[in-house]
Amino acid sequence: MNKLRAILTLLAALLLASATVFIVVRYGAPRTHSDTHKIVVAERDVELGAPLAPDDLKLVEWPRESTPAGSFTEFSGLLRDSSTQTPRIARSTILKGEPVLESHLAPLGSQGGLSAVIRPGNRAITVRVNDVVGVAGFALPGSYVDVLVNTTVPGAQVGGSEGSISKIVLEHILVLAAAQEVAREDAKPKVVNAVTLEVTPDQAERLDLARSVGTLSLVLRNLIDQGETTSHGIDKETLLQWATRRHADESPPPPTSVPAAPPPPAPARAVAPRHPIKESVEVIRGTDRSQQEL
Repeated sequence: MNKLRAILTLLAALLLASATVFIVVRYGAPRTHSDTHKIVVAERDVELGAPLAPDDLKLVEWPRESTPAGSFTEFSGLLRDSSTQTPRIARSTILKGEPVLESHLAPLGSQGGLSAVIRPGNRAITVRVNDVVGVAGFALPGSYVDVLVNTTVPGAQVGGSEGSISKIVLEHILVLAAAQEVAREDAKPKVVNAVTLEVTPDQAERLDLARSVGTLSLVLRNLIDQGETTSHGIDKETLLQWATRRHADESPPPPTSVPAAPPPPAPARAVAPRHPIKESVEVIRGTDRSQQEL
């Protein structure tokens, strides 16, 4: 009887435990349902200025609440312009897995090429460079540079000739193309003889004047660095003064000489007292002689 009661108690306990697990799993676990939809992303890297092709794109599931503005949910209207049937042009580099946005693409009706990647209101201007001016070939499409001009200051007579000055005239300028290539090739340097820059009309005027009055140089800068430089330029006289002052600051100070101790005074020699000289005469009287002092 006791054995049967123990078996029934064990069965009841097992049944109760199973029911508890079922209730927790069925009703107690939080629901993880996520609202998603499909958007278009890049299947591979799409370079700046390249036309979009079907192999460049794919649809993936994306959380609806974090969908970026300007994204596409289908290929229609993305691969080709519905009115002209021309492919859409990438106005900026689109990386693999990145959502394709309307801001990444040139306006509808663009025919491709360099003009398709110029932002509205801006202009493209080409400057001649060499391996030094072009930052040893690292001024690649998509990078940003500052433009430096080396020229002379009219009326600044230095040793009978006009004084030279170097000054940054343009900052944070986008490189659109190197020679005639718009696409970047694995960030590898390539020495070219011309670089095309995207500038505003005002910057285009300054750049055209700068290259006519002096020698241009490009200064490569960080892609995320958009700060302005507070430089007033430097001339030859200031450069030489700065170099001389820096050399003086870096040179070790001359050794301090310790003055030699004065020699000890010579010992005083004792001087014997001088006795006054007494004058005398010899007096002879017969056979007697005597000295008589005067």
